[in-house]
Amino acid sequence: MALEKLSPGALIQALEELDGSFAHLPEFQAEVPGQDRILTVLSETAARLGDNFPYFHPLYAGQMLKPPHPLARAAYALATWINPNNHALDGGRASSAMEKEAVAELAAMFGWSQHLGHLSSGGTMANLEALWVAGQLQPGKTIAASSQAHYTHERISGVLRLPFAKVEADDHSRLDCASLERLLDQGGVGCVVATLGTTGVGAVDPLPQILKLRERYGFRLHVDAAYGGYFRLAGNLAPSARAAFELAGEADSIVIDPHKHGLQPYGCGCILFRDPAIGRLYKHESPYTYFSSHELHLGEISLECSRPGASAVALWATQRLLPPVPGGAFAQGLEASRRAALAFSSRLKEDPRFVVPFDPELDIVVWAPQAASASEASALSQKIFDLAAEQQLHLALIHLPAQIFHIAWPELKADQPTMVCLRSVLMKPEHEEWLDRIYEILGAVTDAARAA
Repeated sequence: MALEKLSPGALIQALEELDGSFAHLPEFQAEVPGQDRILTVLSETAARLGDNFPYFHPLYAGQMLKPPHPLARAAYALATWINPNNHALDGGRASSAMEKEAVAELAAMFGWSQHLGHLSSGGTMANLEALWVAGQLQPGKTIAASSQAHYTHERISGVLRLPFAKVEADDHSRLDCASLERLLDQGGVGCVVATLGTTGVGAVDPLPQILKLRERYGFRLHVDAAYGGYFRLAGNLAPSARAAFELAGEADSIVIDPHKHGLQPYGCGCILFRDPAIGRLYKHESPYTYFSSHELHLGEISLECSRPGASAVALWATQRLLPPVPGGAFAQGLEASRRAALAFSSRLKEDPRFVVPFDPELDIVVWAPQAASASEASALSQKIFDLAAEQQLHLALIHLPAQIFHIAWPELKADQPTMVCLRSVLMKPEHEEWLDRIYEILGAVTDAARAA
């Protein structure tokens, strides 16, 4: 058995309980168009879905795809029988309350007892709201982010018609504070984005130093922790990463994606603001959605209108089962992923066939095959990637500046500015137990690629 099949039984039982909540209503049976073909079409659907990489399996160590917890899957499906819309309490009374509770738990991870926040369709929309607020408070001023930050920051700045500046990254792909200071000296920067867990290599920007610069220059600070935010709970980070996560609560806004490490189905992101008064910027009038309650409707603090209440229900249920607190079962899963990354990186560093530019800060490992030049290493990376996939080991490729290898690989001939490297995201706790198998396949396909 590869796919988890236990939760559907629990879902059926919960569905019966949900149905009982509406027993007071007159008997009603909805018409189901095409009900005689549902099984046939579902079978066709399953066949089509089989044409996917096995994202759920430990041998899939490529992109940031982590299977939802079985409870999250079941709770999400359960909510779709009601199909709540968390824009207004009129459309999602129970699920809106659950969203507020779940989001408050996320805010508490960063030490915030007061906050303004809500779920979103993902990190892109969450970051859009953060930069939109920055633009409202600092009209026309520049958004600055590391060259290794997610590309959406530059794209979003363009959508918002705000100037954007890329700040150089250091040899560990972290924002370079000396470069940031030079930019700040020029004036005009309204917001700096610090990334806690870049999607490329999992780099953690040096937040303590960035905060010191904020004291001098007074910019707004946004933390993009869409990928790495949950590692705030992990107890086995290196001191520099730990220091950054400990100070995340000093930011003005934070983005975290429950659909990455939070065991949620796509799409489920979250935007958090430290100052609840930010809500005044969202003020708008709607002639028909806000009549059932005088309480705050989530649509009044969101740029998005219709949002699936099912995402909130799934997150609330998962956090009831696995509270996001240090030392808990959820945090232990993150620590297992971190151990897997450290162990995998250590093996690669000891193997003369590979070069690792720097130790992983979270659970993403990047490396390159040993070769005479950057171009040869790039071609070899592609061969290894292709051969590994044939053996059901799914890795990822990433273009990185050849310069980042200058310490670990001084003899490398940098005949091109960037190099194609191999990358693994070891975000499933099971990866720790599968490292031997993963390395066995990697070693075999590397030898085959060199011999080809």
